[in-house]
Amino acid sequence: MKRELLRTGDGSLTIRLPEWNEQYHSHHGAIAEAAHVFLHMGLDHLTAKQNARPIAILEVGFGTGLNTLMTWQLAGSQGISVDYRTLEAFPVQPQEYKQLNYPELLEADPEIYDRMHSLPWESPQELDQGFNLHKIQTRFEDYQTSGDRHLIYFDAFGPRVQPELWTEEVFVKMYDELLPAGVLVTYSAKGSVRRAMQAAGFEVERLPGPPGKREMLRATKI
Repeated sequence: MKRELLRTGDGSLTIRLPEWNEQYHSHHGAIAEAAHVFLHMGLDHLTAKQNARPIAILEVGFGTGLNTLMTWQLAGSQGISVDYRTLEAFPVQPQEYKQLNYPELLEADPEIYDRMHSLPWESPQELDQGFNLHKIQTRFEDYQTSGDRHLIYFDAFGPRVQPELWTEEVFVKMYDELLPAGVLVTYSAKGSVRRAMQAAGFEVERLPGPPGKREMLRATKI
């Protein structure tokens, strides 16, 4: 499938899939979306509530590695240890991620960004001191849950493109993946998504969305 670079509203680049009329991040701002949805409403919210360390995260959709890079950067600045597991069915290739400008805009170590992409898949690796990274090449439907996560970043393509990933059945699996009081955050705020989360057992909040979106969703295991 053809991929092309797109400059988003905050100057950060993302990858666009013309055939699907979809991109990996919001065209209003890739970094701004990740910071708001996953870091602020997800990780910051969780660490304010829980003292558990390391924070065990599951990311559905490794993609460009932006969420991973920003989580590493925030965790390092706050002295938080992280066990980060991320799923991706179709990994981004070196000729693609090397063109992205996230380390430059975030003032993050470009060697860490390259390392997180080049580390082997299918086994836990130490990305940096206090940050373990386990990349798994799989579809979420084929993923075997472990029930040991504090936080899920649900960053799959949207319901229009991948409706099979936004069903009650999928959210039941995510519910089972979380520890008690665990949290799931996603950029989507569709009513059908909220209802599927609630049917799976989650307590769901509508929250202010990132730039260009009125709302997003945060779900807590109760």
